Amino acid sequence: MSYTIIDVAQIANVSKSTVSRVISGKGYTSPETREKVMNAIQELKYKPNAVARAMVSHRTYNIGVIIYRKDFPIVSHPIYGKILDAILAAAESLNYSVFVSTDKEMSLRSADYMLEKRVDGLVLVSRLSQEMIGYIDSFDIPYLMVNGTAENNQVIQIVNDDRKGGRLAADHLYKLGHRQIGVIAGPQEHRSHHLRYEGFYQRLVELGCEIQEKNMYFSPTSLFNDGCVGCLSIWERSHNTDQGFPTAIFATNDMLALGAMRVMVEQGLSIPQDVSIIGSDNIDFANLSNPPLTTVHTEKEKMGQDAVFMLNRLIQKLELNPMKVEYEPKLIVRGTTGPVSSRSQQ
Repeated sequence: MSYTIIDVAQIANVSKSTVSRVISGKGYTSPETREKVMNAIQELKYKPNAVARAMVSHRTYNIGVIIYRKDFPIVSHPIYGKILDAILAAAESLNYSVFVSTDKEMSLRSADYMLEKRVDGLVLVSRLSQEMIGYIDSFDIPYLMVNGTAENNQVIQIVNDDRKGGRLAADHLYKLGHRQIGVIAGPQEHRSHHLRYEGFYQRLVELGCEIQEKNMYFSPTSLFNDGCVGCLSIWERSHNTDQGFPTAIFATNDMLALGAMRVMVEQGLSIPQDVSIIGSDNIDFANLSNPPLTTVHTEKEKMGQDAVFMLNRLIQKLELNPMKVEYEPKLIVRGTTGPVSSRSQQ
């Protein structure tokens, strides 16, 4: 049976206009009345159709998600895919429909597409140009950024504390006795890779353990294959010196670390007996490698979920603080890191 707003009002013993205020989120409704209406909605399994909701609230109940990423994969990416899944689930819980667009060029095309769909708000994933932010600002549409930064301090940003994540990795390897340490760093124009590398490097300097240039590789992408290339580059350079291969390597994401592990095994190295390796992100693949990858966990699902809940408040013109949400990283110790040994120093 299909119920209407009138049925909800009768069950809740309130007026139709009160139900409309609860549905639209506009106007004052006491917590007790709101609870009665929500209970009636749940009891009847009432779902206002899009047209009715738009007429009541002057909103489309559509939100847009634009994912900016230079390289494929995008939607199936182990990080952005998790963020997007969380966005879709949170949006469904609030009765929003979601339009998703991906953009490799950071052009205005995706923004125009969303504007044509008359979205109520935007979730912008990854880094943005100032031109793009200025363009979106000109249309007075609520938006926020996930896993990216902007020069404009008024842009709400939802990120992980990646600099601290790099420091956690440095402390872990140092406490295990490693002093000859290498790093495979992803694209430094990307916020996460830059801050992870910066935090890792600075912490090692503080500990009196600076990374030698021959043990550093800056990758043009964050993909598995470039992890292989980076590790092989360090391997070849290290064998032209007396000091040999590093006893430990930090990669600024898990895919780079997993690529490096393949090369280590191909070169006859045992992990972690000969060399330790630690990644960052804690993607699903990290726990499937052999041995399972030690990594720094980042809050992927929570970023997506909180993005929708915060955007919903912006759409309703409710107060929202702070302007920047930064999640704490967590070290996940698995099987790829261990104490430095005489074998690994040979």
